[in-house]
Amino acid sequence: MSEAADGTGGGAAGGASAGAAGGTGAGRRVGEGTRAVRAGLPEPVKHEPTLPGPVFAAHFHLPGEPTGPYTYGRDENPTWTHLERAIGELEAPGRDGVETLVFASGMAAISSVLFSQLRAGDAVVLPSDGYQVLPLVRAQLEAYGIEVRTAPTGGDAQLDVLDGAKLLWIETPSNPGLDVCDVRRLAAAAHARGALVAVDNTLATPLGQRPLELGADFSVASGTKQLTGHGDILLGYVAGRDTEAMAAVRRWRKIVGAIPGPMEAWLAHRSIATLQLRVERQNAGALAVAEALRAWHEDLGVRYPGLLSDPSHKTASQQMHGFGCVVSFTLPTRARADRFLDALRLVDDATSFGGVRSTAERRGRWGGDAVPEGFIRLSVGAEDPQDLVADVLRALHESAR
Repeated sequence: MSEAADGTGGGAAGGASAGAAGGTGAGRRVGEGTRAVRAGLPEPVKHEPTLPGPVFAAHFHLPGEPTGPYTYGRDENPTWTHLERAIGELEAPGRDGVETLVFASGMAAISSVLFSQLRAGDAVVLPSDGYQVLPLVRAQLEAYGIEVRTAPTGGDAQLDVLDGAKLLWIETPSNPGLDVCDVRRLAAAAHARGALVAVDNTLATPLGQRPLELGADFSVASGTKQLTGHGDILLGYVAGRDTEAMAAVRRWRKIVGAIPGPMEAWLAHRSIATLQLRVERQNAGALAVAEALRAWHEDLGVRYPGLLSDPSHKTASQQMHGFGCVVSFTLPTRARADRFLDALRLVDDATSFGGVRSTAERRGRWGGDAVPEGFIRLSVGAEDPQDLVADVLRALHESAR
């Protein structure tokens, strides 16, 4: 019997109403699959496609005063508009006053929040165990005279360094360690101290966790990962509920030109239609792989929030609707990890995560994560779970020879 009761996590915030999700009707309760399939679609027009094709335009017809929604290609694009509405309906279904902006990559989205909200003399709290590129961001923030404090995700440790900060940056579950913090608790504490709160929601996706409903001011994610799920586009987004703060994020996007191409935006919107199907399948596969790894005769230090035995499970089950597609574990040596990866047949040795094709990598090869040399991050795809489990166990057996 599975350690987790089901693949959805049973989070307290589940089942929100649909809003205007593509004609499903404001206020009606609809399922996540319906919402994902219909999100962001325009009103139907006879003889027009359900999802209009990408709009390739650097400029638009603009006689007279420059008013209206579309003026110049760096500011707005109809293809972005549909995608932004779709993501907004997933991040904050049925809620008014939430704005979503899409970016050229997840790092563009992250940078837009940090550099639009912080000034010289401000302090920001970052996770010490978060996304690998955050140390590079830290160096740039410090070069601008911004104080950077760090603490681990687990145990809500960021609370200890929060006093006087302008912005709290949360990543939960953390990447790659899969620790989880209490978003509600941290957000309430930050707001009581006058700080804004941003949550990196990449690993959970909006179907797994909704930071804005948990009290965050920003939900930020790389759409490159499970949101779009096919490993073929780079994309990022910021969803926020503070009008003034989001205006600053929009201004930053315009200044630096960190905009997605219309084709990428259209592909992302098309891919979101299958998000619920992919998430359900991948989460179930991840749990099956995690359970098989935990039952292996060696102690591999398996981490997956969906396991009842995982240190993060209690907190995750209170705020997440699903536990994600990523499993981590540690093999005794670098050589053993390399042999394991080489022995896999259904899992590609590649970075990133969230795609329909399973991937795994030895994270220590990048040098930016504080993990052992034999640490493996495995992203479970949409293959049959029993086939993946068999492949992983076979590779473990062969790597031990």
